[in-house]
Amino acid sequence: MKTAFCFPGQGSQTVGMGVAFADTSAAAAAVFAEASDAFGSDLLELCRSGPQERLDQTEITQPALTTASVACLAAVREAGITADVAIGHSAGEYAALVAAGILSVGDAVRLTRARGEATAAAATRTPGAMSAIIGLEDAQVEELCDGIEGVWVANYNCPGQIVVSGESAAVEQLNEAAKEAGARRALTLAVSGAFHSPLTAAAADDLRPALQAATFAAPTSAFFSTVTCQLESEANIVQILEDQLGAPVRFTQAIQQLAGEGVTTCIEVGPGGVLAGLMRRIDRNLTALAISDPESLAKAQEVLGNG
Repeated sequence: MKTAFCFPGQGSQTVGMGVAFADTSAAAAAVFAEASDAFGSDLLELCRSGPQERLDQTEITQPALTTASVACLAAVREAGITADVAIGHSAGEYAALVAAGILSVGDAVRLTRARGEATAAAATRTPGAMSAIIGLEDAQVEELCDGIEGVWVANYNCPGQIVVSGESAAVEQLNEAAKEAGARRALTLAVSGAFHSPLTAAAADDLRPALQAATFAAPTSAFFSTVTCQLESEANIVQILEDQLGAPVRFTQAIQQLAGEGVTTCIEVGPGGVLAGLMRRIDRNLTALAISDPESLAKAQEVLGNG
């Protein structure tokens, strides 16, 4: 029986994230302090007070979300809960790299700030859109994308839920094609660009200097990439984080593979709780938990039997 820590990506940010842990856990408070030093301003106050509009700015979202998730992780570990492997959804991979001992909190904050700036700039240079396609098989959506120029699969979230990304007109065309193919919903998302597609791959050029300045240590626990769908060492991380910007998030395949390798419990660590729901739909045999505050930590301890 193995356990995985899973970290959410952009979209899970909310005012108050990580604050209850920072107020009750010395380890979580220390994460916020270290992250604030790296960021250059008080991330705890930002998470505590917002406003949401500021937290939703990409260059703020990513470091703030990473900090809140790692602060949650510190409190979870303080409570005695450990995991064999860490994975993350999109920007959540940075928190997973901290969990695996590959990145420091400071470097993760500096990198996610640079990543947010790079992706925002890429979205401005090459505008696009994203859409959630609900109710079709993965292969059906892939086939539709193959038949429409300028649109690609961006996120494999769970069976029956795929996000596509691309040029705005192509995404609208795919929405119509998906509905004709029997999709229950084809919903254009409120995002600023065509992330995880070739349209934003050039963001890697802007992110590269920050990646080259960061330190990537040998992992202290396993890191499983949702870009390559395999366990990775520190030697490949820079390339993975560059590729991640234009490559799909293979969350479905990653969870399926981890389950096949003996992972029976997946714990989403950080705000939102979205991944826990996805993981239950990917594999009903998994125990999927979400920990975002002291109350959900106490419930998880009861389930895990170490409360």
